Amino acid sequence: MALQVGDKAPVFEAKDQHGNSIKLTDFQGKRLVLYFYPKDDTPGCTAQACSLRDNYDAMLAKGYVVLGVSVDDEKAHQKFIKKYNLPFSLLADTDHAVVEAYGVWVEKSMYGRTYMGTARTTFVIDENGAIQEIINKVDTKNHAGQVLDA
Repeated sequence: MALQVGDKAPVFEAKDQHGNSIKLTDFQGKRLVLYFYPKDDTPGCTAQACSLRDNYDAMLAKGYVVLGVSVDDEKAHQKFIKKYNLPFSLLADTDHAVVEAYGVWVEKSMYGRTYMGTARTTFVIDENGAIQEIINKVDTKNHAGQVLDA
């Protein structure tokens, strides 16, 4: 069953770009923007990350912590962060545990072939670990605006 606004956010633990273990409970008492994206350094994912980067101070001012998740590994995340000067951490969900827990590991199709991949989705999680907002139709170039206007 798909996650809904008001549900408790699924608990997770994954490594960030530095190999540090990051858990949902690390953000207790904070508002978390947990955004899932398909792949580092692709046009849409770069536009999305840069929108969040360019509006990072406004996000912090509203009390948000930003955390990106993809199935890329730590090394790919390090390159992506360095290349685009991203001020937030990215989780390396190489075993797909987090994308599956949040229901964003889905069947996709391109050019007539089907494959499994990450659905670009953002969850805004409140201070108590409840899902406050789900953004399914992400505007990659104005993603920070979507979050800030929520």
